[in-house]
Amino acid sequence: QVQLVESGGGLVQAGGSLRLSCAASGNIVSPNVMGWYRQAPGKQRELVARSSDYSTNYGDSARGRFTISRDNIKNMVYLQMSSLEPEDTAVYYCNHFQRSTNYWGQGTQVTVSS
Repeated sequence: QVQLVESGGGLVQAGGSLRLSCAASGNIVSPNVMGWYRQAPGKQRELVARSSDYSTNYGDSARGRFTISRDNIKNMVYLQMSSLEPEDTAVYYCNHFQRSTNYWGQGTQVTVSS
């Protein structure tokens, strides 16, 4: 089992920045993928960004504005978000994928006011 705990969400004005953090603990093995997804009210959960030891992928909404990074020693993954827009308002979920299993955090709310 892998446990994920997110932090860093909150309320920010349009054009502002936020940094999300996710701490992973438990039976973590390599290789793995860590990333961020988000879900806005009435919409499906979508990829924001994910990172493995070999590649990094961004969803269309994040490309050019968000940056994902990870610290494999601390088992942390971060999402630096800039130029935030009201459309970025959502619950952001940390995700960890290993051995064909997805693990999810409880989610952190990001609200961007116009």
